[in-house]
Amino acid sequence: MSADQTLAFDPDCQIFTGCGFPAPGLQTFMYEPIATVGGIEITKPMLLAVLGSIVVVGFFWAAFNKPKLIPGKMQMVGEAGYDFVRRGIVYEIIGKKDGEKYVPFMVSLFFFVWIMNLWSIIPLAQFPVTSLIAFPAGLALIVYVMWISLTFKKHGFVGGWKNIVGYDKSLGAILPMVVVLEFFSNLIIRPFTHAVRLFANMFAGHLLIVMFTLATYYLMNGLGFVYAGASFVMVLVMTAFELFIQAVQAYVFVLLACSYVQGALAEHH
Repeated sequence: MSADQTLAFDPDCQIFTGCGFPAPGLQTFMYEPIATVGGIEITKPMLLAVLGSIVVVGFFWAAFNKPKLIPGKMQMVGEAGYDFVRRGIVYEIIGKKDGEKYVPFMVSLFFFVWIMNLWSIIPLAQFPVTSLIAFPAGLALIVYVMWISLTFKKHGFVGGWKNIVGYDKSLGAILPMVVVLEFFSNLIIRPFTHAVRLFANMFAGHLLIVMFTLATYYLMNGLGFVYAGASFVMVLVMTAFELFIQAVQAYVFVLLACSYVQGALAEHH
């Protein structure tokens, strides 16, 4: 299978032809550069990430560039999306008073992650950018740096470390163990799991869709045609399921980001 074409494989390779099933693997997520700009090689996922940013910015600019008292369809959709993140995530986790200033960031983060997931089922794109660990890791790093900065800004140097390691004298003899566990949990495991949760779900979902798509073609030969129909149904089922998972993962990613901010702003860990 070619590295730059996700579904490219030998068209003569089908069941009953003596050819084994061309199972998708890591090559499904590898793309050759399509251009070089300023010495930087641009790949399809990178291009989709940029287009995703343009789509999000363009949509909200179109929705709120000239807001009206009686909103049009675009403004109404934009307000609904903005209000969903503001009230359904930020206010619920951080609170209205402290959370208001973080709403624009969280809204941008939610829709950016969502559109990068959504590319998976968009014709011609057909690839979830977040299935490459570098992109979720970069977003998780931004949240991580913000969390650390807010923690020390709110509590000072000593208080910030106490907040991070869960220092509490009332824990008594188990305090040293709690401090060590919280240190590794918050500074190492937290950003890792934040990124991997999104990456793993998008990676697995895309791999399943590709597998059933390849299987549909592979089985379309002789009696295998009967099984090809079942495989095609699974393509549709997995695509519909992915639509749900894509939104859920964007929601969870922002939900966790808000919980980190709330923890940084809290008086007690």
